[in-house]
Amino acid sequence: MRTDPSILHVDLDAFFAAVEQRDKPSLRGKPVVVGGIGLRGVVSTASYEARKYGVRSAMSTAEARSRCPHAAYLGARFDVYRETSQAVMAQMRALSPLVEPLSLDEAFVDLAAAGLNNLTVEDVQAISEDLKAAIKEASGGLTASVGAGTSKLIAKIASDLDKPDGVVVVPAGTEAEFLAPMQVTVIPGVGPATAQRLSMAGVRTVADLQQLDEDELIRHVGSAHGSSLHRLATASDDRPVVSDRETKSISIEDTFETDIIDRSLLAAIGDRMAHRVSERLQKAQLSGRTVTVKTRMHDFTTHTRSSTLAGPTDDPRVIARVARRLLEDSDISGGIRLLGVGVSSLADWIQDDLFTESEHAEAPLELVDLPERPRERQVGYYPGQDVTHPEYGQGWVWGSGRGRVTVRFETASTPAGPVRTFAVDDPALTKVVTAKPPPDEVGGDKDAATGQDGPDE
Repeated sequence: MRTDPSILHVDLDAFFAAVEQRDKPSLRGKPVVVGGIGLRGVVSTASYEARKYGVRSAMSTAEARSRCPHAAYLGARFDVYRETSQAVMAQMRALSPLVEPLSLDEAFVDLAAAGLNNLTVEDVQAISEDLKAAIKEASGGLTASVGAGTSKLIAKIASDLDKPDGVVVVPAGTEAEFLAPMQVTVIPGVGPATAQRLSMAGVRTVADLQQLDEDELIRHVGSAHGSSLHRLATASDDRPVVSDRETKSISIEDTFETDIIDRSLLAAIGDRMAHRVSERLQKAQLSGRTVTVKTRMHDFTTHTRSSTLAGPTDDPRVIARVARRLLEDSDISGGIRLLGVGVSSLADWIQDDLFTESEHAEAPLELVDLPERPRERQVGYYPGQDVTHPEYGQGWVWGSGRGRVTVRFETASTPAGPVRTFAVDDPALTKVVTAKPPPDEVGGDKDAATGQDGPDE
């Protein structure tokens, strides 16, 4: 354990929504919700103004609209978020050569790696404030919350205690005392099931957990889990900050506008997903041994099934064949609302397999034409999308429908701008193309290697 609070956890506040408010002056100080905007949409990020009405990430967009109908509901612009994230991470790396990004909007920073040792609480407070100021300038006004401690566990928990735009430094030697009054669920790995088992044993806070010896804790939650909880409850966490986080999996998943019960259609969609996963593997020069199919049912229950190959592959035909077999074992009688295909157990080499090669020659992958789905046949615009017009300049889509699109013309560096309405096929109005359309649900069509398109707090 370290003797000074030299690990920082930096967390950008309501990142996606904050970027939208930065770039859309008319939305500053108003509730903004970013995520899926369709019937099956899920909230990715809610601004603090929207959170006052109970809107939270991972909530269905339908529920969010019922709680805060006057909010601006926008599709995501991941290219813009990534560009902003890169500017922020550059400021962290200017402070220390050892930065561990966790997602687009959060990272650990190791001050000891920068030669900053024997730091007092006041030293770390000042360093954190300077870093926040640098991030605000580099990002065009975004705020960050910073937690600092002698371990990753303490730093991450601390960063959540004074949001938004706060700094919490936990002095060395006070970690157990710091954790004691908190609910036991603050400890990583304590989900609802574990919390319930602990509650039955009278354990509700970390202080209660600290009273149990390791053997007693193991009796309640099992050997591996019990030992880990015992260490973390007493703030014994020696995990290092690592600059390169290993890619664990690459996956594609998508949510459907209506539940699908047609196996042939699901198989065709799965084949396309396998092909896209293969493309991402090849682009990253990776291969994998384990193929996983994820299904979310009509009642929101989620199931995953996996199969491990003899050797790693990046071949779409192999991935598709295994995914089909896994999907055939799934009960889809009630309908599937989400399907995902992924590959894990990654390697940077591919094992040739003569049997597999001959099988490929006999059964090439054929991607059949799928029926058009609402998002795929969409030729119009989605709320929040960037557009440009030769007369009015740059703007963003306020709303569209019935053959028309309404645009507010403003940018991050202008005052709130005018609103104009155009025909949806007006040739003068041009979309600013981004990497992909907004996902209908958190995690939809994302690369699980980074998780960068997932919920953000």
